[in-house]
Amino acid sequence: MRKTFLFIAFAMITAVLAAQAPRKDKALYKEYQPGYYQNYILKGIEEFNSKDEAPKVETRFKMDFSGMALPNNIDLYKKQWYNEPVSQGNTGTCWCFSTTSYFESEIYRLTQQKVKLSEMYTVYWEYVEKARYFLKTRGASAFAEGSEANAVTRIWKTYGVVPSEAYTGLQQGQTYHNHSKMFEEMNTYLQSLKTSNAWNEELALNTIKSIMNSYMGVPPAEIVINGKEMTPQEYLNNVLKIKLDDYCDITSLLEKPYYSQVEYIVPDNWWHSADYYNLPLDDYMKVIKNAIRKGYTVGIGGDVSEAGFEANTQVAMIPTFDIPSEYIDEYARQFRFSNKTTTDDHGLHIVGYVEKDGKDWYLVKDSGSGSRNVGKQSKSFGFYFFHEDYVKLKIMDIIIHKDMMKDYLPMFKK
Repeated sequence: MRKTFLFIAFAMITAVLAAQAPRKDKALYKEYQPGYYQNYILKGIEEFNSKDEAPKVETRFKMDFSGMALPNNIDLYKKQWYNEPVSQGNTGTCWCFSTTSYFESEIYRLTQQKVKLSEMYTVYWEYVEKARYFLKTRGASAFAEGSEANAVTRIWKTYGVVPSEAYTGLQQGQTYHNHSKMFEEMNTYLQSLKTSNAWNEELALNTIKSIMNSYMGVPPAEIVINGKEMTPQEYLNNVLKIKLDDYCDITSLLEKPYYSQVEYIVPDNWWHSADYYNLPLDDYMKVIKNAIRKGYTVGIGGDVSEAGFEANTQVAMIPTFDIPSEYIDEYARQFRFSNKTTTDDHGLHIVGYVEKDGKDWYLVKDSGSGSRNVGKQSKSFGFYFFHEDYVKLKIMDIIIHKDMMKDYLPMFKK
């Protein structure tokens, strides 16, 4: 009897210790398989299909998710309203797709209007402004496809916005956006100005617009809404009624003073915006957690080139072989940003959450191709599932309504 009791007690203690043992993740090399990008987006694009060379076999070091109970089921999540995911195609315009999606959700939250807005209208005018700054700096500024969330608010303040049906940016018969040739032409032209030293702004901007007009079409100066003609600015102010000054771009960087507005120094912040509210990391996470629980969504930007970011499972986690959860803090975050293992890769949109084992998981809407590898028949087509540790370590900036910052804004120096 005594031996039996001791055996049972030992078994119970062993079970308790096993339950308390920290998770220890593993990884494997996975052969990269062509997915939605190759099979759908590039299909029909002449310059890609004309290539005869065989695809290279590529392996990638990825976290092993086998045997893990992952909340990668969209039905588990408490969600706010959002439009269905839209593909950015073969473009580097995630910053616009994610932030436009964010503002569509905000317009619904504030006015109950369900609108689908044109991303390409914003992209068109952002290219014009990039080219203008390139000319102003005599070629010393970046001219690329990427940008930041607050480029959307900046462009809308100047040019307004239009519904998606008013300006698709697609040629007749075109299914997906493809900016590869268009960008190459614009960039080649602008770089040639350095050689010729021909910095005529009016001529150069007209040339840039002409290139875009041939690929994307001419953006409308006026639109018709409910039978009434109006400008894109009037549509923004009188119909959508969104107040762009009510939105805050937030980061959390140890390299900058907390509770001050700072520049987010990444290439995509090409105009050197210094309007980012720099919060301590714990407060940064509180803003996100509080917002999604109170009926808001969150636009986010950060690094998606990680071993724990896996398109086929649609999950983003921080594996323990990178850093255990309890060690993720402002120092770990800054260390990775400073040594450039955290980069500014992608813009996305948090639209829901679920709490599991005391941690948040976020339902993240995406315009990129990886989130579509599951196929159109899947409910999670166009989504990812982010563990809060991933957000804490790897998501470098967010856009949120100022109501979610009311406890912090008084702390910032004027």
